[in-house]
Amino acid sequence: MAAAAELTLLEKSLGLSKGNKYSAQGERQIPVLQTNSGPCLTGLTTIAAHLVKEANKEYLLGSTAEEKAVVQQWLEYRVTQVDGNSNKDDIRILLKDLNSYLEDKVYLTGYNFTLADILLYYGLHRFVCVCF
Repeated sequence: MAAAAELTLLEKSLGLSKGNKYSAQGERQIPVLQTNSGPCLTGLTTIAAHLVKEANKEYLLGSTAEEKAVVQQWLEYRVTQVDGNSNKDDIRILLKDLNSYLEDKVYLTGYNFTLADILLYYGLHRFVCVCF
């Protein structure tokens, strides 16, 4: 799923009115959002965090310092490990590792639903449809 489509879905799930226009830059098609009040925002997780704050749902970024760090960790994981990964064997390993991690958890941070869960779902959706 293209990053612009993911961000549009995120806007909808956050209850934001449509209207943001996304573009992409570079060979890797990194998403860019031109805001009305400042400079362009670049990158999936940066824009997603901005949308969460705009929707006044900052709890999705974590409640405690530790949970905020874990959310950031999983957002980084999404960009560094999930995006751009297309080798079937690597995907199977990634899904197996993730399944093991989640064995004793409800969500990525434990018991609270966060932005990390949303973006990891969007990122993994294409693999689950292909692999199984």
